[in-house]
Amino acid sequence: MTDLPSAAAAGTITIGDDLTVNRLAFGAMRITGDGVWGPPADHDNAVAVLRRAVELGVDFVDTADSYGPDVSEELIAEAFGSGGDGPLVATKGGYLRDGPNRWRPDGRPEHLKEACEGSLRRLGVEQIVLYQFHVPDPAVPYEESIGALVELQAEGKIRHIGVSNVDAGQIATALGLTPIVSVQNRYNVADRASDDIVDLAEQHGFAFIPWAPVGGRSPGAGQALATVAERHGATPVQVAIAWQLARSPQMLPIPGTKSLAHLDENVAAASMELSEQDLADLAEPPRQRRSARQVASGVKRRLGG
Repeated sequence: MTDLPSAAAAGTITIGDDLTVNRLAFGAMRITGDGVWGPPADHDNAVAVLRRAVELGVDFVDTADSYGPDVSEELIAEAFGSGGDGPLVATKGGYLRDGPNRWRPDGRPEHLKEACEGSLRRLGVEQIVLYQFHVPDPAVPYEESIGALVELQAEGKIRHIGVSNVDAGQIATALGLTPIVSVQNRYNVADRASDDIVDLAEQHGFAFIPWAPVGGRSPGAGQALATVAERHGATPVQVAIAWQLARSPQMLPIPGTKSLAHLDENVAAASMELSEQDLADLAEPPRQRRSARQVASGVKRRLGG
């Protein structure tokens, strides 16, 4: 019998000083309906994917109240219950949804507090182990948004604070107010605008959680990925995940999928070892680079294509 792939093959990372998880996780955005809106077409399959991820050694699941909205958190609670035997679940707040592929930032402290309360209810927990501010709101001072999370932490409703879709300046602002244990930005082989943030993760010891870890709608596109994949008898998506794991020990990829077969393939990437030649082949090609600030300012379009 063929051994099951295991997320444990990626090694571990400690988030904060008390959350040690396998360094290949699962992003639960794709288990919702089209446009990250409404329930999935196959409810039972979505629950099965979540449970299969844990069977394969995934012990960290990333979600957000805006995925559905609410749907992803509800499916996670259904899959694992509230007995504490499931994976660590990180969630996010800071977006409002107006329809499929439509995202509107809301960083008002009152909204973030309401969003956190909603996530606590849906997940069936008394404390969220990692709560991340999903996106800066240009209409609200960043300090005020982070301050709301600090208050929630003081109330015991969240254990650790993370931020998402940020640049180095916003990270510095957040660190001036509270310890930050994670940063979640778009990052993959084709989009390395957050290279400096990955370096900051190594400096400060926070986890870097890349979203769109295999490139979004065209995962694995690019001749270099195809070349390395052929060398390993793997898929380009597997190489893209393995590249992230090799990029930094602070990297915690969260590839998501609706497919049980693709889930197994993604987790199998945890055991892939890239050679120096592979990494050289995957070196960034000449391109116009975007700054992390440009990435952060464009997140409203990040899922709409």
